[in-house]
Amino acid sequence: MGASFEDLEVWKKSCRLAVDVYKALVSCRDYSLKDQMCRSAISVPSNIAEGRERNSKAEFVRFLNISKGSAGELRTQLYIASELNVIEKSISYELINRTKELSQMLQGLIKSIQRKV
Repeated sequence: MGASFEDLEVWKKSCRLAVDVYKALVSCRDYSLKDQMCRSAISVPSNIAEGRERNSKAEFVRFLNISKGSAGELRTQLYIASELNVIEKSISYELINRTKELSQMLQGLIKSIQRKV
């Protein structure tokens, strides 16, 4: 089915985003929000990897959709964290823009795979 998940640019970018979300929340004392945001951030690359390892185009698309949902969840949490001043607004907006880019990349990959089915 092609390259491994480590070769996918969307996976690489989502891993970097997850690391940056963790760094942005290092001093966060709202442990519930921090935990939820970190889980969402980790879910994006994890689902890309899991889907790719399934060796089925249909399963890969299913997991890419889950990953896309997690990116939307993270984006929502970033808006909330910004309003609560948990994350500096400039950092939050930069992370939000990166989640939007990931969602677009995931949608493009989904469409690409579906055309080949």
